[in-house]
Amino acid sequence: MSIESLTRGLRAELENGGLRGSFLVRDLHSGHELGIAPDVWYPIASLIKVPLAAATLERIRIGELDGSTTVEVRPGRITTPGPTGLSRFHHPARVALDDLLYLSTSISDGTAADALFDLTSPEEVTRLLRQWELHGITARHRMSDLTDTPAERLEPTEVSLAHTLAITAGTAGNGHPVSQLDVTRANAGSARALVDLLQALWIPSGIPRSIGTRVRELMANNLLRQRLAPEFVSDASTWASKTGTLLNLRHEIGVVEHADGRAFGIAALTESRVAAANQPEADALMAWVARTLRDQLRRG
Repeated sequence: MSIESLTRGLRAELENGGLRGSFLVRDLHSGHELGIAPDVWYPIASLIKVPLAAATLERIRIGELDGSTTVEVRPGRITTPGPTGLSRFHHPARVALDDLLYLSTSISDGTAADALFDLTSPEEVTRLLRQWELHGITARHRMSDLTDTPAERLEPTEVSLAHTLAITAGTAGNGHPVSQLDVTRANAGSARALVDLLQALWIPSGIPRSIGTRVRELMANNLLRQRLAPEFVSDASTWASKTGTLLNLRHEIGVVEHADGRAFGIAALTESRVAAANQPEADALMAWVARTLRDQLRRG
């Protein structure tokens, strides 16, 4: 089967499953890659926590911050489904920066991430990405903005209305009246840019080696493994990743490392046309598409 036939068939499967997606799989050592619309920009939701972790670690490395410093974090008191960790606390807590990095990256705690954004602004995160020659990801806002969407303003029984708005109100240029879904106002990036970031964290690059080592560890400890992990975890491979979810958006980026030494960076960014919050079939479909692309690339 030709590459064109393969990707055309995968696009059709996504369409039949109610998804539009942007995928890229890259052999991190050879640079060979295979994808579907990898240069389309998406709001990236919690995926921004990976650049945030790298930026925070850079400031610790150069002595602007101390990882052992504790900060008082106000409780998130969030009760809607999804948020984790400090975001659901009812009382203030004192947490060290090193531990905030774990909470933010490994369990996707938005309140922990905002405590880090208090110290390293979205603008500074973007500046450091550019310093490392990573140009396709832009940080613009804190994570608390992601808990102020139509989904939080409606009753739980009306959540489908929020998803319907997310699905139907976008423009052809990826603009949206919901600011968190507008690529010109949201934290945004493309599948290619996110794989570039993974490659810079895994392979010697402008990002200092100590930062790459720590971020890889945080991603390997990711507790949210319902999306791509089932297709990539085995006794002969490891999977380190980060998910991102917002309304009808379902994303994941990660690296699968095989016992034979090969490593593949993977980005899967999708938006659903089905007005429902829980769609395990969508998670399974995007994982299967990513696995199919990886298998094809691995065969050479």
